[in-house]
Amino acid sequence: MKRILLLMSLILIMESCIPIRIAPNINYYEITKGKNFKRSLPKRHMFIFEDPKEANHFYDYINTKFNLDDTNVYDDVPFSIDGQQYFLSFYETEIPNKTINLLPTISSALFNAAIGNTDNEDISDPEMVRNGNWYIAIEVYNDIEKDCLEDDSLSRTPVLKYLRNLKKEYLSTHNYNEVIFTN
Repeated sequence: MKRILLLMSLILIMESCIPIRIAPNINYYEITKGKNFKRSLPKRHMFIFEDPKEANHFYDYINTKFNLDDTNVYDDVPFSIDGQQYFLSFYETEIPNKTINLLPTISSALFNAAIGNTDNEDISDPEMVRNGNWYIAIEVYNDIEKDCLEDDSLSRTPVLKYLRNLKKEYLSTHNYNEVIFTN
């Protein structure tokens, strides 16, 4: 009985994938330093949310909403709140889930041992399985403050309200030409 349980648990371990990295799950949005979220992002505080849409949809949305004609869409997008000028920059970034599947490696090694093959060339590295999660990270600044999402920033509250509305409009809009009429 113990051997059967040992064999079954060994089979389950070999067939399962071992997670190396799990992408964060953001329900609504998160305010964090970009470098803490992903190394390639700037050090400023960022408004980050999951992007369920296809690649470049947020680019198209920002380009259409602010009438940018495909110039400076990623950087220095001007907008105003209560007469105060602000700029936003955004990043579409991916954080993949990474898991290792050990079954192909172990089965290859067992097969080579069974047939007496001593060449190590056929033994492959563990198979990496990737599943990507996409996020939009937005930073906001103006001429007075370098980081408007910082905890002690004077304009944090109105900027957060604006970004929450921007996110809501982006996720609810399918035809981005509609946003021209709501501006």
